[in-house]
Amino acid sequence: MRPLLALAALVLFGSTAAAQHQHGKPGSILEAFTATPAFGPDGALWVVRPNIDRVVVQRSADLGKTFDAPVTVTPDPMNLDWGPDARARIVVDPKGQLVVTFGTFQDKNFNGRAYFARSSDGGASFTKPRPITADTTSQRFEVAGVDPDGRVFAAWLDKRNVAKARAAGKAYDGAALAYAWEDGDADFGNTAIALDNTCECCRLGLAFAGAGRPAVVFRNIFPGSVRDHGVITFRDPATPGPVRRVSVDDWKIEACPHHGPSLAIAPDGSYHVAWFTDGSVRKGLFYARADSGDAPYSQPRPLSAANRQPSRPYLLANGPALHLVWKEFDGDKVAVRWQVSHDSGRQWSAPRTVAETADASDHPLLVADKQRAYLSWLTKNEGYRLIPLGDQP
Repeated sequence: MRPLLALAALVLFGSTAAAQHQHGKPGSILEAFTATPAFGPDGALWVVRPNIDRVVVQRSADLGKTFDAPVTVTPDPMNLDWGPDARARIVVDPKGQLVVTFGTFQDKNFNGRAYFARSSDGGASFTKPRPITADTTSQRFEVAGVDPDGRVFAAWLDKRNVAKARAAGKAYDGAALAYAWEDGDADFGNTAIALDNTCECCRLGLAFAGAGRPAVVFRNIFPGSVRDHGVITFRDPATPGPVRRVSVDDWKIEACPHHGPSLAIAPDGSYHVAWFTDGSVRKGLFYARADSGDAPYSQPRPLSAANRQPSRPYLLANGPALHLVWKEFDGDKVAVRWQVSHDSGRQWSAPRTVAETADASDHPLLVADKQRAYLSWLTKNEGYRLIPLGDQP
């Protein structure tokens, strides 16, 4: 039995936002202020987060009211990636085994390394963290998920082809979208490149169109250094499909937006994407849907007025309900706004504020158990909160 330590949870989840909105050099031991949730098949809530130079997980049997004592994933100090779009992640497979992924900085040039660790004993202990791929060039913004057959898939932004191009005296914009499937319960298999020349510094969104068919949304580099969003859906585990452009925003920028998109696939096969742009065609936070992975996307719908600084959208398909949250700032407080759709994104409820804070906060995330969907949000003032979302605001 694990001792329930509400105080330990408060210390862990209420820790100072040491690196929120800060910029500095790797090696300065900044702390990423993030907490990422996942439910296990037994209904337990797992939350993973970095704690200065280590990654820890905690389990809650009462929907986040109390947490077991923290379990350390990384026994030795590591130079964790504290970038604004980076976070440690956790997935739980149908057998209740946990996989945690996270990134580190290798040097002062922000070259990263993606790691994973697995627990086969219900989170009591983890294997020694190992790199997801043997290549040491650079990987960042890894994301992992479990497909309908229980296989763990990982994708990340990879710079191995940048190094090869430079060695050959050739130009190479951005990074590549790389992926691997877990090979049994021990390791990830061979890395493959799904697409070259993606934007190198934004989080990825991941969903599954079926068993062996991951779909990844990412900020791409289209001709003319236009950094708009695209989706790739795999035809089978080893065959990425073509890039489907979500929207022509025409954001031309030779810099890092650090503001990635979110993707959900509904039970009817429809695709749903939310994203931020500062393009010449449109600016702000937007949502669009497509009837399938091969269909064109709808006209983008703005989620909020630009003067409310909307940011960090997140989508979740939970049975017939499609949930969407994002942040807004009114000059004094940050609010999480929520909408829900019951007709595959054609109509949405009016936006409603479901949480707010007056200080630093993590990105709002969504997670679901067998009963309902929840907002998962870590804030400096209030600590960690798991807020149930109904079918209607």
